[in-house]
Amino acid sequence: MSEPAEPTVAAAARVYDYMLGGTHNYAVDRAAAAQTARSFPLAAVGARYNREFLGRVVRFLTGAGIRQFLDLGSGIPTAGNVHEIAQAEDPAARVVYVDYEREAVELGQRILGGNPNATAIRADLREPEDVLSRAGLLDFGEPVAVLMISVLHFITDDEQARDVVRKYVGRLVPGSYLALSHLTWAGGRAGTLQRETSHVYNNTVAESLAIRDVEQVASFFTGLELVEPGLVPLPDWRPDDPDYVPDEDDVPRQVGVGGVGRTRLDVSSDL
Repeated sequence: MSEPAEPTVAAAARVYDYMLGGTHNYAVDRAAAAQTARSFPLAAVGARYNREFLGRVVRFLTGAGIRQFLDLGSGIPTAGNVHEIAQAEDPAARVVYVDYEREAVELGQRILGGNPNATAIRADLREPEDVLSRAGLLDFGEPVAVLMISVLHFITDDEQARDVVRKYVGRLVPGSYLALSHLTWAGGRAGTLQRETSHVYNNTVAESLAIRDVEQVASFFTGLELVEPGLVPLPDWRPDDPDYVPDEDDVPRQVGVGGVGRTRLDVSSDL
């Protein structure tokens, strides 16, 4: 049987995989990443910042007692996956990965084949009822962390994006969490580079890209208690280095923000 033809259109998950040093990508994805890098030379650094943010978030959540994770738009499995971090803390931690790209899900299923507490399902995160009905590994009667890491900018309609978030959060019991990261507009030269990148990306990758301002990203946390330090540039969220000092001239730092919100335990709960 002949090998399937390589794809002719780049996919976001594969481009991201390539930027992180992964191997699950094709020539068309590497070309799209190269085009992005020409417009925004530090794009790969931004991707790394996002991945490191995810790792710190999962470690924080496991430390807060969370043992169930719904990772929406999880992409292609690469080093430092949610289940690796969470199950290092507690092997019984349960993780459901969700993506609509068949290749990403099939790879995830192969990797997780011997893991009874983690699975990958192919579904569209824009259809919360379908996703939640198929995430049977998770018990939504107990706290769950919903992860939307670098994925909401693929929902280009603002109201649809807010509605999708509301529907997931609406299923969470008190003590659950929403964690997300998102591209946001930067000023000065960073903003110029970012606009160029957005144009290149939207013309070379199958998915479109919506970049939102910080206020729009903050609206996704409506009704939740933001965990300190709030919604901040990705490297600034609970950095591992106790001596970390934000670099205002770091372009990738300026174009992505992240935060974690908690559903209220009661009206007087403090973070």
